[in-house]
Amino acid sequence: MLGQSGYLLYIMQFIPAIILISFLASFIRSAFGFGEALVAVPLLALLLPLSVAVPLALMLSVSIALLILIQDHQHIHLKDAKALILSAIPGIPLGLFLMLQVEEQWTKLLLGLFIAVFALYSLQKPVVKKQPHQKRTVLLILMGFLSGVLGGAYGLNGPPLVFYGDRAGWNATQFRATLQAYFLPASGIALLCFFAKSLVTPIVCYDFLVALPAALPAIYLGRWLNAKLSTRLFFKVVYLLLLLIGILLLIHSLIGKLAW
Repeated sequence: MLGQSGYLLYIMQFIPAIILISFLASFIRSAFGFGEALVAVPLLALLLPLSVAVPLALMLSVSIALLILIQDHQHIHLKDAKALILSAIPGIPLGLFLMLQVEEQWTKLLLGLFIAVFALYSLQKPVVKKQPHQKRTVLLILMGFLSGVLGGAYGLNGPPLVFYGDRAGWNATQFRATLQAYFLPASGIALLCFFAKSLVTPIVCYDFLVALPAALPAIYLGRWLNAKLSTRLFFKVVYLLLLLIGILLLIHSLIGKLAW
């Protein structure tokens, strides 16, 4: 086990990779309203322990959501955001418990499998016409709870929210803004849980300071691209990238198990 000084020497070789991951993840989040954790956590987990990668991704999530809300708060679908937040709260400590109890290699294996399946589903699902703002109360509560579990365990609140927003018929502008209204308090609560468990260490804070400057220009670039490119086409590219990341993480976890 490396001490803090040994870890800092170790991490310096990965600083360019951390900066690039932060930029890419922040760009995707700003362009589409979600997805940065689906990129950041798996890629960071290839370099860092999950106990560092997950709180680092949460700290980035809070920062990105705050900046996007300052830009686009007028487009929030407030009622759905409130319901998603309230139903996510009981799921967060359950997810944190699972992260602390399950062996890291198994967690990476499950995470890679989850991301690959989610990406395949998103690529293969048929396009159907939605009714705008259709109310689905049970689905709303269930997806909020699942987002809390995944957020507490892996920092991956996004997939259940994407599923709900797609079914509810949000347009792109509402989708981007409403998810930030969810992510800011939900990720903030999850981050407080990590602080309470002493998981936000000086090492995590150091990595956050390395990652944050790259996120700032990516947020503005993502917002610009959001207005210029086809969301559907860009989502296809993102999901293909996520599929590749999921496969890489599965391979990484299996190699770790064989080495063990």
